[in-house]
Amino acid sequence: MIRTIAIDDEPVALEIIKTHASKVPFLHFLGGFTEPSEALTILHNDQIDLVFLDIQMPDISGLDMVRLIGKKTQIIFTTAFSDYAVKAFDLAITDYLLKPIGFSRFLQSCQLAKERVSLLSSQTNEATKQLFVKDGYQWVRIDLDQLLFIQGQDNYVRLCESGKQTLTRMTLSDLIGQLPTNEFIRVEKSFIVAISKIDRIEKHQLIIGTERIPVSQAYRINLIERLKNFMPYSGRNVKDSLLAPPNT
Repeated sequence: MIRTIAIDDEPVALEIIKTHASKVPFLHFLGGFTEPSEALTILHNDQIDLVFLDIQMPDISGLDMVRLIGKKTQIIFTTAFSDYAVKAFDLAITDYLLKPIGFSRFLQSCQLAKERVSLLSSQTNEATKQLFVKDGYQWVRIDLDQLLFIQGQDNYVRLCESGKQTLTRMTLSDLIGQLPTNEFIRVEKSFIVAISKIDRIEKHQLIIGTERIPVSQAYRINLIERLKNFMPYSGRNVKDSLLAPPNT
């Protein structure tokens, strides 16, 4: 599934994108935002694959937003003006949609974004089998195949591998972009886990070895969707357990 959001200062435009997105089976539409600052929060705290982005907005232009979003997220501009096309493609965006946006053209853009997300994911997964982080005055190698989970602690993160832990000064938002997206998932504001290392899932937590890691309501549905693709089962028990409110 391609995780996507839309940013546009016109609520009607967001509704159109939401309606179109609901008809595309490989899109997981997380929401529309009229305030770019609110969208940046989710972009910095979660893995977003695709953004539908307006250009002319009151506080910040879509052209400036591209530089804040980052290179790993696909951008499809949605605008009523053709004047910005040259500047937009200079920013290496995925596509440029002119309003009013018909579904056929919308779907074509989504297919292109899907191909790019798949290519980027495969390149990342092949290249990223390890990373180096700073621990005090030394650099430590983290073997991603051995990494169990990561916990954010203020401006530090604790990386827990099989048999060792490393504390480094950075944030989860800084780190998540360096991890293979099909192998790791955020399950709570302070936790990222390796999907293959999950031993058991309960109503409000999951178990990795002897560690009990909370699963927050905000990330629960995404975890369910990822498990459907990752595990050889996607049964009712897993779904019902995760959807049940915590402490019930």
